[in-house]
Amino acid sequence: MNIKSLHFLLTYQCNFECDHCFVWGGPKAEGVMTLSYIREIYEEAKKLGTVRRIYFEGGEPFLYFPIMIEGLREAKQRGFETGIVTNGYWATTLEDAIEWLRPIAEVGINDLTVSDDSFHFKNGDNRAKHAVRAARELGLPIGTISIQEPQKYFKEIERGTKPVGGAVMFRGRAAEKLVRNLPKKSWKEFRKCVDEDFLNQSRVHLDPFGYVHLCQGIAMGNVKTEPLSKLIQSFDVRAHPICSPILERGPVGLVEVYDIPHEDVYVDECHLCYSARLALRKRFPECLTPDQMYGACPDCE
Repeated sequence: MNIKSLHFLLTYQCNFECDHCFVWGGPKAEGVMTLSYIREIYEEAKKLGTVRRIYFEGGEPFLYFPIMIEGLREAKQRGFETGIVTNGYWATTLEDAIEWLRPIAEVGINDLTVSDDSFHFKNGDNRAKHAVRAARELGLPIGTISIQEPQKYFKEIERGTKPVGGAVMFRGRAAEKLVRNLPKKSWKEFRKCVDEDFLNQSRVHLDPFGYVHLCQGIAMGNVKTEPLSKLIQSFDVRAHPICSPILERGPVGLVEVYDIPHEDVYVDECHLCYSARLALRKRFPECLTPDQMYGACPDCE
């Protein structure tokens, strides 16, 4: 595996509880990375020799601002490029947003991405705009991510026009909250994973519990039982009980190989894959984990 970027799920905790969230983030979610854990990952990343970039995500990474800042600083000291993905809750005014971002500008990062959609902010809430303007004033590289509400998204597709925002990924909370009344297709059509290329994996996500995710909720192992460098260097994707069927036949492969009960129709590939994985969790608990990713933790809805 030629892993070029590591995406840290610094915490599963989030001040929002969005319906489209595929990691089931929320105010009561547990799990936060420590600085010692982050440093261990940096050392392992150096051993790999291929990692170029470190991203801090969540949940909401700004909830643990001092840890994020120090993690960014030490990543830069080790020669990594860095980035942050945030919901921008902190940008209540332009002045406040500048103060939040000033320490980040002093450290220096390569990418800052802020959510700007109706899942996070109602009409008239200008926090995303404050964050963008503040970043520009401080010379930070800034971008936004916008996810369109599914009903509007599919209407645009039906009309043959380009949707305003990106598509929801129907896994996690989205598979529970947003699939009703959406157009669906036969489960037999979903014979390819369109979001991940397991044979040419260039990134993985790491969470506070030590799990290394090929796709959120599909773990290749745990760094608390095997060092990251060894885990990645020895990993055989075709021997993985979840990745292998997906490689061969897409999400349909999970249903066919393991003879899983299923619905006749699903919204998309992620919807079928997530539903199949839910049915397989007891059979493959080390691969389909942690509970947080499947809404099965005590504090999940």
